[in-house]
Amino acid sequence: MLRDTLRRFLSDVYSDEQRNVSLATEHGMSREIWLQLAELGVVHALFAEHVGGLGGHGYDIATVFEEIGRAGVVEPLLENAILAGGLIADLGTDDQRAVLDAVMSGGHQLAFAHGEPHSRYEMSRVSTAAKAVGQGIVLNGRKAVVSNGEAAQTLVVSARTAGEDDAEDGISLFLIPADAPGLSTREYPKIDGGFACEIDLHDVKVPDDALLGRSGDAFPAIEARMSMAIAAVSAEALGAMETARQLTVDYLRTRTQFGRPIGKFQVLQHRMADMLIEIEQARSAVLNLAAALDKPRDVRERNASATKNLIGRVGRLVAEECIQMHGGIGMTQEYSLAHFARRLVMVDHEFGDTDHHLERFIALSQARG
Repeated sequence: MLRDTLRRFLSDVYSDEQRNVSLATEHGMSREIWLQLAELGVVHALFAEHVGGLGGHGYDIATVFEEIGRAGVVEPLLENAILAGGLIADLGTDDQRAVLDAVMSGGHQLAFAHGEPHSRYEMSRVSTAAKAVGQGIVLNGRKAVVSNGEAAQTLVVSARTAGEDDAEDGISLFLIPADAPGLSTREYPKIDGGFACEIDLHDVKVPDDALLGRSGDAFPAIEARMSMAIAAVSAEALGAMETARQLTVDYLRTRTQFGRPIGKFQVLQHRMADMLIEIEQARSAVLNLAAALDKPRDVRERNASATKNLIGRVGRLVAEECIQMHGGIGMTQEYSLAHFARRLVMVDHEFGDTDHHLERFIALSQARG
């Protein structure tokens, strides 16, 4: 029911023109579409029931994000519901979780500021420092490529309260208002739509109750939420692959050469068949990961890395094949395939690329023994 409702809604309101309108706004999103998604209960579906949501399980995430990817939606569901909002739901006190009602109703924006200029894909590499000073905590450091950071009213910021820069222990999370003194941002557009920003924290002081969860113990929650984010973008990529494939099928049926549709040429039929097999393999991986999100850490993380590696490889293959079979039209901004191809390529670089997750999967498997 969730899938059918979301698909009907997006097919009615989310055209290529609407996407371009969203991307042309100040923060790369449509406020009207965001509120409509919230009214439909889509944001609620990504939160657990104990915080006022309707689910938040692996299959809820996969269902919503496959439809988001199928339509090419650029509104920030991942940032609000899976990452920042999810961490508040997992670790927050009742007072801290109060903001989630506004998030689920579409009235409040969040962002997760974790990555840093030199961290690359290492989740535990955090140099931003948080030190207790008087009756509060002072943060200094820099965060990089914070998606939805400029539009957010509240930031979930990771900072080190103990340990070496690459240690898993000693990482803490803090809720910081986006207009806090000493916090500055520099926004820029992303190649696949929307905006990200660099965040500088210079003597940003927050009260003690800004700490989210226990001091120094945030890494397990961050790792779990990153796996959920991998499930989300993998499902989104699956939806984008389906749309790219369908656009290509339609083009092959209508584009003629030598007096016949080019889809009649056997070599192109073989390429489309190979692509379909790869997409179905990607679908199986997404479903496996959705089922593994509630399982023990070693199972969850191995599935996350295996899925992300596969999705990165298949997504790039689908993007390249579809553009090649379209020819020059596939690269034009006015044609919708261009957006889906860019998104598929960029998904590979979110939360670790294919090489990173291949190495991580090997390391996790060896550690398991």
